[in-house]
Amino acid sequence: MLDHVSFSVSDLARSRSFYERALAPLGYRLVMEVTPEQSGSAAYAGFGDEKKPYFWIGTGSPLKGRLHVAFIAKDRAAVDAFYRAAIAAGGKDNGAPGLRPHYHRNYYCAFVLDLDGHNIEAVCHARPST
Repeated sequence: MLDHVSFSVSDLARSRSFYERALAPLGYRLVMEVTPEQSGSAAYAGFGDEKKPYFWIGTGSPLKGRLHVAFIAKDRAAVDAFYRAAIAAGGKDNGAPGLRPHYHRNYYCAFVLDLDGHNIEAVCHARPST
C-alpha cells in the first residue's frame, strides 16, 4: 500500500547512525542520501533494500508527538537482533521481544523508542521454525 514514509528528526547525523545500526539486523541499510540543494528544502537519508529506499528521515522541524513505524523481520531472531542493536545504538526499551497474541497468535515483535522518542517496531508474523 505505501511506497515510502518520511519524517524530520532533531539531529540527522545521530539519527542516521541510530537507524543504520538498528535496521541492519533486519536487512535494511542506508541506500540514498539527498542534499538540501537536490530536494529544494532539506537533507534526507533513505533506508531500504537492494530495490529502493522505503524509509526516510530528514532535517527540518522535528515532529511533535510520537510516530509509530513497524519494520518487517524475516524471523524472530531478526526481531531479537533488531532490539539489541537499537538499544546499543541509544534507543530506549518500549517493549522487549515477545509474542503479542492479542494481534494474532504468531505476532512476534519488539518496540524501541528512537532518539526522538518515536516508537520503532520490528515484527515477524511467521510461525517459529522447528
